[in-house]
Amino acid sequence: MNHPDYDPRRFQANVPFYARYRLGYPDRLIGLIAASAGLRDGDPVLDLGAGPGLLALPFAKAGMAVTAIDPEPDMLGALRDGAAEAQVSVEILQGSSFEMPPRIGPFRLVTIGRAFHWMDRIAALKMLDRQIMQGGAIALVHDHHPETTENAWRGALREIADTYGRAGAPHVREARSPDYRSHESILLDSPFSCIERTGVIIRRELSANDIVGLGFSLSALSPAKLGPRALAFEAELRAELAGLSPDGRFTEIAELSALIAKRA
Repeated sequence: MNHPDYDPRRFQANVPFYARYRLGYPDRLIGLIAASAGLRDGDPVLDLGAGPGLLALPFAKAGMAVTAIDPEPDMLGALRDGAAEAQVSVEILQGSSFEMPPRIGPFRLVTIGRAFHWMDRIAALKMLDRQIMQGGAIALVHDHHPETTENAWRGALREIADTYGRAGAPHVREARSPDYRSHESILLDSPFSCIERTGVIIRRELSANDIVGLGFSLSALSPAKLGPRALAFEAELRAELAGLSPDGRFTEIAELSALIAKRA
């Protein structure tokens, strides 16, 4: 597979911020996904676009035989460190939906956490049809934030991030296009057209530092990519956050959910 926007090292400069500031997936959600997919102890699970292991590690802790694939070597280094700290075994391979490692699979479940939008979605599902055993499933895992006063800081972050380059990211341009097709639409025309959704809703407290770190975790906005503009981005964001909460304390309400897709 090939894709004009594919950049295997897109997140290289974001690695220090990604695992620390991105919202993790709670054990309750892992259990719901495992139950929906009919997983049993030791079943083979592929985490595609694994990053630092936000899905790979909890599935390994739950007793699955996890293979984690990511194109970014530094992400894989962070994943190895996380696996060692958690004392779990994960097979860690460099690759992507565009460049799959040879001789892997088949898998009972393939998880994709916050990464499907970076793929050629139609081609990726055709490829995964060859990797997933009969009765297996795909779980597209993401987080959604309701429009509520507690999440006002997200709007501020999004608007400022757009002015510093996020608006030009391929997945943002695509999602804002009038002919954009949702993940659900793509799945319904794929071999995995039997879809259900499961999820949990969480609330957590954040500081202004956490929100700045989250901003720097975005693919276009690491300090290394922003260069001299990083200080201006941080100052502008902190000023906006101070107007929302002078004491620097914030709340996040999020639904962490999975689209579970199986063959019809």
